[in-house]
Amino acid sequence: MGQTLTEKILSAHTDSPVRSGEFTEVRIDVALTNDVTAPIAIREFEKIGTGRVFDPDSVVLVPDHFAPNKDIKSAEQCQVMRKFARAQGISHYFEVGSMGIEHVLLPEQGLVLPGDVVVGADSHTCTYGALGAFSTGMGSTDIAVAMATGRIWMRVPETILIVYFGKLRRWVGGKDLILHTIGKIGVSGALYKAIEFSGPTIDDLSMAGRFTMANMAIEAGAKAGLFAVDDKTHAYVDPRASREYTVYSSDQDASYARTIEIDAASITPQVAFPYLPENTRPASEAGNIPIDQVVIGSCTNGRVEDLRVAADILRGRKVHPDVRCIVLPGSQQVYLDALREGLIEAFIMAGTAVSTPTCGPCLGGHMGVLAAGERAVSTTNRNFRGRMGHPESEVYLVGPAVAAASAVAGRIIGPEEVV
Repeated sequence: MGQTLTEKILSAHTDSPVRSGEFTEVRIDVALTNDVTAPIAIREFEKIGTGRVFDPDSVVLVPDHFAPNKDIKSAEQCQVMRKFARAQGISHYFEVGSMGIEHVLLPEQGLVLPGDVVVGADSHTCTYGALGAFSTGMGSTDIAVAMATGRIWMRVPETILIVYFGKLRRWVGGKDLILHTIGKIGVSGALYKAIEFSGPTIDDLSMAGRFTMANMAIEAGAKAGLFAVDDKTHAYVDPRASREYTVYSSDQDASYARTIEIDAASITPQVAFPYLPENTRPASEAGNIPIDQVVIGSCTNGRVEDLRVAADILRGRKVHPDVRCIVLPGSQQVYLDALREGLIEAFIMAGTAVSTPTCGPCLGGHMGVLAAGERAVSTTNRNFRGRMGHPESEVYLVGPAVAAASAVAGRIIGPEEVV
């Protein structure tokens, strides 16, 4: 019996081949943490007593959730991280001014490559599956052990194969595909399983769209979301890679827990209603829902391709006077690329606020917290009650096209109704 992509990658990082359901100890290539989770991991690391991290070139620290610091507590969190990075000689610590939103930054910097095993103290670490890596989120104590030993233990997940076919309609992207998928299988539909995204539609999908889909695999309960490596992957990775990597692929006779086929040609721009990402419906069926805020960016849709889509709709138009629209480039490089392309000018002329890279509003931290009764349309990845602020606020998840169109209209609306 052949192996899935997950089984192939994990087998290469263990002492013997593994199968789904088995418990195993796995060597890692990258351990990641941020300003929310790093202080806990550092405290637990110090209890272990190794003194030094297993490899200062394989531990990545990114202060992106409450940075630039919003208050004294967040400043102290980042200070713990900063001091640890200096003491350990960690080469990949990204200070304000060079940092970005972690899951945009690491692929961009060539720190995650195909075939890697990556663990991070952040649930959306699964983003890197877009590169053909096995990447997953873990708790801070697990990351402490990973930083000390370069190893983790885990149960090898079964894999769900999802096959997409059909040509995407205009304005439909990776966000719409994954929202539709989560709506179909539910937020527990892939619980502790890996998802392999495949099919002709995926072959045509941009890397930005793949990152978006892998990022939100966790919203279906998945342990990881993976894509096969192809020419688009190589075109993205090869100019960035500073070390060798190995490409793995599923065997033809691999065993899957479930296979799902989705007609992507029938999908229109989607909206996930509160308070779960599975509460999806077409934007055209949203009804008359006035909004107070729009957020465009995050680790889900903060790449330059996402900003281009939003700018195409906002250019020459104005944000509705009752709406606050916040744009968050995913990294300094994305910000610079958007500036050079004239996207930042289009955003500012439309009446948006453009922020330095930060996760801030996505988790209700800063730079866009909602008050009671307010509604936000957001390209982020979660819309649980209180996610972006007050428990009586609401978050509607969308792609950049719906977000930009809604910012102009002042209510949830599909892009075709504006353009």
